[in-house]
Amino acid sequence: MSETAELIFGICVLLAVITLTRKYHTWRVKRGCILIVEALKVQGAFDANSAIDLPYAQRSLSKMGVRDHRSMALDHLVIDNIVSVSEDGGYYLKDRTL
Repeated sequence: MSETAELIFGICVLLAVITLTRKYHTWRVKRGCILIVEALKVQGAFDANSAIDLPYAQRSLSKMGVRDHRSMALDHLVIDNIVSVSEDGGYYLKDRTL
């Protein structure tokens, strides 16, 4: 195989790896969103009075290297206005129909 073909093949493999890792992390965040919404539904957290604390809401430095996508998913849900934070720091769903 010529040097040019090896270079093109290497670049294609690199692009495939980057694409697959991005898809994997996106899938993990999406799965985390689903798990958070289900947990809030099961515990009946639909308003500020019934808000619950989520153990994975705060990132821990002691778990460095272990990637928990739920904290990132929770950030996305709050930014997208699907989940709200009560005054005491609990989380609740804004819409019961989700």
